[in-house]
Amino acid sequence: MSQQIIAVYLREMRILKHRWFKQMLTMSVSPLLYVITFGFGVGGSMTVDGVPYIRFLIPGIVAMNSMTYAYAIAADINISRFYWRVFDEILCSPVTALNYTIGEIMYGLTRSLIGVLITLGIGAAFGIYLNAGLFFWLGIIGNALVFCCIAIMVSMSISSHADQSMLTSFIITPMAFLSGTFFPLEKMPWIVQKMLTVIPLTHAAAVIRSSALGQPFDMWRLLLLFGLAAVLFPFAVRSIMRARE
Repeated sequence: MSQQIIAVYLREMRILKHRWFKQMLTMSVSPLLYVITFGFGVGGSMTVDGVPYIRFLIPGIVAMNSMTYAYAIAADINISRFYWRVFDEILCSPVTALNYTIGEIMYGLTRSLIGVLITLGIGAAFGIYLNAGLFFWLGIIGNALVFCCIAIMVSMSISSHADQSMLTSFIITPMAFLSGTFFPLEKMPWIVQKMLTVIPLTHAAAVIRSSALGQPFDMWRLLLLFGLAAVLFPFAVRSIMRARE
């Protein structure tokens, strides 16, 4: 592996190490609240297709967190751009746009997996264990790769940290709640179901939940995630190249 990729990745991981405790607490709060309020409060006695709602919910939270913490690298990149000015130094260094992009994606994938492990730990603390097999993790990785690429493109296209918050509020937050993470999409009107199929998280949630519950799923959903990541990756690299120009 290129030393440039390792350098970018280790830089981000060292920053994460310095705020490790706060980061772990932050990653724990949302899934814990969702499990308590939605899983036991609202849906304590509910079932979805014969599955207790809490078991239906946790894979959805896993899918949502794999997106959220992968996309969170956009904020880190923009902090280094607008406040620390580290990004300017990287642009002036021999680090290529390709290697920088790969390093940031590796960091985003690591954050995503940490968030997923914390969510699974919270579920286990309440006695909920999922079937975390191969396709379960492939769904998480594919979803994280897609949103890492999106995060890099978004971070290179905005001019302030406020713009970053606005995009998160209008794009990422609606995705988190409208992609079948908290409810079965079959309950939605047909036209809404079709509209939601354009959201990557919809397919990730379906793959992750079906795998976690030992149910069959459409393999094309998984292939779609990795295919979309492959399509977005060159655009992410190009966005870094434009910043350098």
